[in-house]
Amino acid sequence: METKNIMIVGVGGQGTLLTSRILGGITRAAGYDVKISEVHGMAQRGGSVVTFVRYGEKVAEPIVEEGQADVLIAFEKLEALRYAHFLKKDGVLIVNDLRMDPMTVSVGLAQYPENIIETLKANHKVVVVDAKKTALELGNSRVFNTIIIGVAAKQMDFAKEEWIKVIETTVPPKTIDINIKAFEAGWNLQ
Repeated sequence: METKNIMIVGVGGQGTLLTSRILGGITRAAGYDVKISEVHGMAQRGGSVVTFVRYGEKVAEPIVEEGQADVLIAFEKLEALRYAHFLKKDGVLIVNDLRMDPMTVSVGLAQYPENIIETLKANHKVVVVDAKKTALELGNSRVFNTIIIGVAAKQMDFAKEEWIKVIETTVPPKTIDINIKAFEAGWNLQ
């Protein structure tokens, strides 16, 4: 099997690290060699967080090169725009339709780009999800990342039941039920 490359991008506090642990868990459970690398850019202050997950028969290094991501999961649409160049020509970009102004926009030093989703769709296969809305419908705004995992799971080669097993063993015990509901909600969105 050719090595698969997944990137998760977002803003500090959005659950990118939990998402990478779930992706690492599902790939390890399937018997693959897995390498995970996390890059934090002022994550505690709302800065960019990038996580690379690479899996295959034998993976030498954890970093995904530009133009090599099979799946790019973006928890915020400006982060999707910022990292879209990492996506392969036939890769899939899953974008949470959420705007979180970076500090430069908040203090008036920059403007938030217009029409990000349309710009991304011009050059990439894009799956858009409003995970915040779905999370609020479930009654817990904090599970939006698990909803996005459910959407992303449809782009990968693992059975729904395998994902659920990994989620059950990865999330905090008291949040298992809501995270399973969130995953299933994301799975059913596409």
